[in-house]
Amino acid sequence: MNRLFKYSFLTAAALTLLSGCDEKLNVAPTQSIDDVAALSTSKDVEVTLIGCYDGIQDGDVYGGAFQYVSDLYGDAGEIRFGGTFANLLEIFDKQLTTANSTASATWIDSYNAINRCNNVLSALSKVDESKKARIEGEARFIRGSLYFELVRLYAKTWGDGDNAANPGVPLVLVPTRSVTDADYRKRNSVAEVYAQVLDDLTKAESLLPATNTIYATKNAAAGMLARVYLQQGNNASARDAANRVITSGRQRLVTPFSSLFYTSLRNGGASPAEYIFSTVVTAQDGANSLNTFFGVTVGSIPGTAGRGDFRILPAHRALYGAGDTRGEFFQAANNQIYTQKHLDRFGNVPIMRLAEMFLIRAETNLRLGTTVGADPLVDINTIRARAGATALTAVTIADILRERKLELAFEGHTLHDIKRLKGKVGALDFNSPRLIFPIPQREMDANKQLTQNAGY
Repeated sequence: MNRLFKYSFLTAAALTLLSGCDEKLNVAPTQSIDDVAALSTSKDVEVTLIGCYDGIQDGDVYGGAFQYVSDLYGDAGEIRFGGTFANLLEIFDKQLTTANSTASATWIDSYNAINRCNNVLSALSKVDESKKARIEGEARFIRGSLYFELVRLYAKTWGDGDNAANPGVPLVLVPTRSVTDADYRKRNSVAEVYAQVLDDLTKAESLLPATNTIYATKNAAAGMLARVYLQQGNNASARDAANRVITSGRQRLVTPFSSLFYTSLRNGGASPAEYIFSTVVTAQDGANSLNTFFGVTVGSIPGTAGRGDFRILPAHRALYGAGDTRGEFFQAANNQIYTQKHLDRFGNVPIMRLAEMFLIRAETNLRLGTTVGADPLVDINTIRARAGATALTAVTIADILRERKLELAFEGHTLHDIKRLKGKVGALDFNSPRLIFPIPQREMDANKQLTQNAGY
């Protein structure tokens, strides 16, 4: 866990050695300070909240790993891993070890960010009344979103057996500022984790403002709720949450499709009007590991970069119909094909955009036989029209799922959709132990309360 605000022993020791000198040398340490002093004012808490966002910008969190792990793990012949990193090869081959560095870093960095959120939530009494609701909402949004990602990666999927008995991940809801035996927690159940996720996100939606510059908003919380409910198969709640986002009018579908990406050279680096939530990447801060692995340097085009480790195969490109501009949104380089979604080294990393909400509303309305917000056919044709694809005259669940696959390709939905739909990854069933991350070995060694996932 993150030992934020830990007193610096070396600084204290150095000052002790100097205590016999001039009184002017007897100053308090400034490199690190006591947690009470660190969170004593509203400004302190606001700065700590910025640290929460910094935490999720990490390349092993929402800076890319949550997204590319799902696509790499869930792939069955549409992309190819051509890199040399053993940790990614293990994910691609569905043969992870408990020492996998991605599984370890994602766990550690996520809990570090959660701990920052817990620090913020523990000090709300210090926050100016006019800011309190927003700050609580932002911290709850980040914490709830992280627990949702963790339980999807490190535990059985919702509905695979007994949610109340299946181990999820440890729920830590108070700050960890020094490690004692009480901090070594067992895994809460999948049901308990989802309950906490829904509690955090529901409260976040009620607390957050409609607009909030680059930070979390009411629509970000509602959009994440739509995802959680969809993963649970709670179609009515997923539909209603997605509809709240769409009908708010705060976001809009932008055209052309290509303008959704390469954001560092568009609008002064601002997110497109379709983005509900994204992480900002600049030369000074933030990480874009989607670019690192999906991206590739293209001639002298400024900002393009990446290792080019994730290559797009013909099997995926063949899925797009004639006239569909999404099927043309690829880049040839080094005798390989790459998606253009992640060419931009300093582009904002998209976490959620409006098109996903149309797809959720269409799917859940069709499953329920309802037309809340719009007829499912209208929603699907709205997405297809933006892409230049031919309008459908009728729509089935298979049509909607296919549209979802094409629209959201390489944005982090592959594995989770396979699991919620109880499909397969190649020959592996959705509930194969090989499709669940191990609890990192270093965590197992330190915390004897933890139980390891099957197969490890």
